[in-house]
Amino acid sequence: MREYKTIGALMIIGAVALFIPYTILTIIFDYPDILREDTAYILTQFHQGGSTLIWTWFAFAITGLPLLPAYIMLGKNLERKAPLIRIATTVGIIGLVVQMIGLLRWTFVVPVLADTFVNSNDEVIRAASIMAFKTIHQFGGVLLGEHIGQLFTIAWTVMITVTFAKLKVTPRWINWLGYVSSSIYFLAQADLFATVMPGFPVWDMAGFIGSTLWLVWLVAVGVVLIFLPPNPLKGGPVS
Repeated sequence: MREYKTIGALMIIGAVALFIPYTILTIIFDYPDILREDTAYILTQFHQGGSTLIWTWFAFAITGLPLLPAYIMLGKNLERKAPLIRIATTVGIIGLVVQMIGLLRWTFVVPVLADTFVNSNDEVIRAASIMAFKTIHQFGGVLLGEHIGQLFTIAWTVMITVTFAKLKVTPRWINWLGYVSSSIYFLAQADLFATVMPGFPVWDMAGFIGSTLWLVWLVAVGVVLIFLPPNPLKGGPVS
């Protein structure tokens, strides 16, 4: 039971910790809307943000770390009762790690490009900085962080929710929240395809709504795990 309380606490801490720097970025950097702006504008605004913006991006990248031990501990506790959990744990960890790598580009790569772009008077160098940013953003952000990272996180969420429903660990509304948040979050993938296929149908709010609901689901699961009764997997359904 102590392990479930720890897992629940880590989930809540991770979810809340992620939401704080994300909110700050929306205020000081107009994230994620700024990503739809011209690259020269993005680099200029980033440069103006200075070290505060860099540290905020670093915080956004690493504040999800409490979720890693939470995923691992949850997997170890459930894998004997649900073989699917072993796969889910691997998928979830990969999702977290690649998203972290994608976000860290804003701390260790983008500052160099932004400084080069803003401080150079050579149009060739400025053009090279823009192209380098687009390449890094498309690979580290779109491919790794948002496509692979989010898809694997969605897959983990669905597999965990299916397991919770089967073992009757969580109330039905939490299970439904897991399915709904995953479905909406999945629709945000359209925005990624639109970066290479202009005109691809996109629901602009899918990413924000899906990720927010996912964080709410994570907190809800954490609360349930903290207050689980003794021998939670041997009793009847949770109401």
